[in-house]
Amino acid sequence: MKRAVPYDLHIHSCLSPCGDADMTVNNIVNMALIKQLQLIALTDHNSCKNCPAFLKVAQQAGIAALPGMELTTEEEIHLVCLFPALENAMEFDRMVHARLMDIKNRPEIFGEQLILDEMDEVTGREETLLVGASSIGISEAPGLVRAYGGLCFPAHIDRQSYSVLSNLGQIPPECGFCTVEVHDPLTFFADGANAQIRAGYHILTNSDAHYLQDIAEPEQFLHLEQLDFSGLAGALL
Repeated sequence: MKRAVPYDLHIHSCLSPCGDADMTVNNIVNMALIKQLQLIALTDHNSCKNCPAFLKVAQQAGIAALPGMELTTEEEIHLVCLFPALENAMEFDRMVHARLMDIKNRPEIFGEQLILDEMDEVTGREETLLVGASSIGISEAPGLVRAYGGLCFPAHIDRQSYSVLSNLGQIPPECGFCTVEVHDPLTFFADGANAQIRAGYHILTNSDAHYLQDIAEPEQFLHLEQLDFSGLAGALL
């Protein structure tokens, strides 16, 4: 039997250089609990390195959580990538890291890229700049994500930067996407606009939170049979 699940599947931690320092794994999980979310995902820019601590904290708190990444393709399009288990995510992380531009982060310009443990202690810093594009094209990305057991969808397609519509003008049919993320559906679909997208895709609205207060309120729901990756995949694929 399906149940309505409040969710937020696009959240950044302090590993993302644009993420606030308060976006620690414990703060994220606790804010999700305060907001009564039932399914959350950590999706830092081009990295899953805070997912081990995030999943530990979420498990201890009793909230369903998925490891993920916001991948930047070579076209500078953001894709949300979600995985069934930590092992899948970390293998994907290693592959993506090898395909990032070899540019060192400059914290004074871009911000810190902090790796945390489950106590929110800093255990390391990612030295490679995470906000640049990878060498993975959008047509290649869905197959790669599936090869690691995951699923992906274009992020915030209604924004003017780093979105598939702003950069390509369309959602490439050869990619086989079943789901898209729309940041502001009330505006994007107002007065019947973008009806073809609304009819042709599952629509998600996530926070893309870089600050704690921006984590989603319990206003968007997925109807899932299981509160895990399998249940999510069944609803979105």
